[in-house]
Amino acid sequence: METIKNYLESMFAALPNTPEVLKAKYELGQMMEDKYTELIEAGKAENEAVGIVISEFGNLDEVADALGIETILQQQEPDNMPLLGIEEAREYIADAGRTGFLIGLGVLLCICCPTGAIIGGVMGNEVAGAVGIAALFLFIAAGVGLFIYSSVHMSRYDMILKHRCRIDYGTAAWVNEQRDSYRSTRAVFLAIGVILCILSVVPVSVIGMLEQETEEMMGFSAALIFVLIGIGVLMIIASSQRVDAYNKLLNLNAPGTVGSTYRGSGSDDEVYYENKAVDGIMSVYWPTITCIYLIWSFLTFRWGFTWIIWPIAAVVETLIKRTLGRKIS
Repeated sequence: METIKNYLESMFAALPNTPEVLKAKYELGQMMEDKYTELIEAGKAENEAVGIVISEFGNLDEVADALGIETILQQQEPDNMPLLGIEEAREYIADAGRTGFLIGLGVLLCICCPTGAIIGGVMGNEVAGAVGIAALFLFIAAGVGLFIYSSVHMSRYDMILKHRCRIDYGTAAWVNEQRDSYRSTRAVFLAIGVILCILSVVPVSVIGMLEQETEEMMGFSAALIFVLIGIGVLMIIASSQRVDAYNKLLNLNAPGTVGSTYRGSGSDDEVYYENKAVDGIMSVYWPTITCIYLIWSFLTFRWGFTWIIWPIAAVVETLIKRTLGRKIS
């Protein structure tokens, strides 16, 4: 019976979510359920009964008149978008989770790039200083490489990322269940990430209060700030990317249709970028702004001034969206 229910939901997925359509859906569901029960009582096997019910009621054009939705069906534009199944959805979520970690790792490397130079500088050794400077560029190169790899790898899902397909009811229900079950995990990752960012300044503060503080101790504790913030941001990005994947799948079905029952929290003005470099940069835009804000604030302690980065970043993002982004219909 679950198969019949999923098939019924798929039949009505693209129709408008109006009382007339919902009534027709309910009536057809009752007819299919009654027929299924009748066949089972007559001794038919479950699979055979399901096949008969679908073959008898599975063409909406043939029963539209009896259900009173013939006019609505005629006015409906043909939906030629491919249907996304549960296996494709599972693969996309898994890849989004992996690339989310890689993007987070790239941000971590970019945040931690000054640590080598800081440690090399306080060691008072020319070789250590040269190695620290080399490590700075190496970390940045590795981080950018991870951004590019993640962007190219996820381009294979352009149909999903650019809303060129739709999702069936059974898959939508599964994705919604997975998203709900991931909420607690995400909350833990977010909490740990934020706590690490806040506590990153503790080592410097503690060492600064010691009477026996040395330049080396201050250098290592300053480097530790970047490491803790980087790990915290990594956890925030990795968890956010997975949730974003759930929402993208649930937003595939157009709003206002029966199939949009499990809509995600995506914005109606969501955009995508055809330029791969811009797409990669914008995928980590706000996490990067957060990193800059935290590092700037912790290093200067000018919290009353550093907040200005947020309105500036919002204006820049709006300009980028309007000039380089394309709206998802």
